[in-house]
Amino acid sequence: MLKGKTAIVTGSTSGIGLGIASALAAEGCAVMLNGFGEANAIEALRSKLANEHGVSVAYSPANMAKPQEIRDLVADTLRRLGSVDILVNNAGIQHVDKVADFPEERWDAVIAINMSAAFHATKAALPSMLDKKWGRIINIASAHGLVASAEKCAYVTAKHGIVGLTKVVAIETANVGVTCNAICPGWVLTPLVQKQIEARADAENIPVKQARNDLLREKQPMLDFSTPEQIAALAVFLCGEAARTITGAALSIDGGWVAQ
Repeated sequence: MLKGKTAIVTGSTSGIGLGIASALAAEGCAVMLNGFGEANAIEALRSKLANEHGVSVAYSPANMAKPQEIRDLVADTLRRLGSVDILVNNAGIQHVDKVADFPEERWDAVIAINMSAAFHATKAALPSMLDKKWGRIINIASAHGLVASAEKCAYVTAKHGIVGLTKVVAIETANVGVTCNAICPGWVLTPLVQKQIEARADAENIPVKQARNDLLREKQPMLDFSTPEQIAALAVFLCGEAARTITGAALSIDGGWVAQ
């Protein structure tokens, strides 16, 4: 479906970002990977995606906290892959603490990577999309882009900001062939979350299954995790013709979290 298109997926060496990059590649899209990790492992991942799907796959180590490196990421994609048709702003970090105790440097880092990076990447990528009169911008927000939880002030602020940025970009590009949408996941079963579940089970001396359900029950009516593959499928849909008039939306995939 996306043969001939090129995508940048930030934070795509693991988790949700890797799921989206893999799904886009499976649809024939060339992909620029981005993220941190061990060099040999990233090269193996890049090579695997390229060989499995017969598409060009490149990698940039750009730090999403640094605007110039973000601009260089977009320029590098244009130089190596020819265009930027799809931008997935996925990179993110987390820090948990009460507002009164929240380290200011962690606030700055979360805002820079989770919110400001999406602005810088969007600004840099839009000219290529406007030239071709076609583009898809997908911002990975969160249920926390729509509702709040205690001790996550920077993350909640950033994700609310991402939803707002999504709406503004959608309005400004409504008649130029570009759409901009936000995906708002609830709990997603990534290796990091699995470790949290196992740690909770150990700390409370309960079975892992009970720890899993307790974690979900705190937020979601549906006691089931979303998967990176499900989020990736939604991202692919948003890139397709069926979603041509979906723009400015914050699409929940959260087991009913924000329905309460």
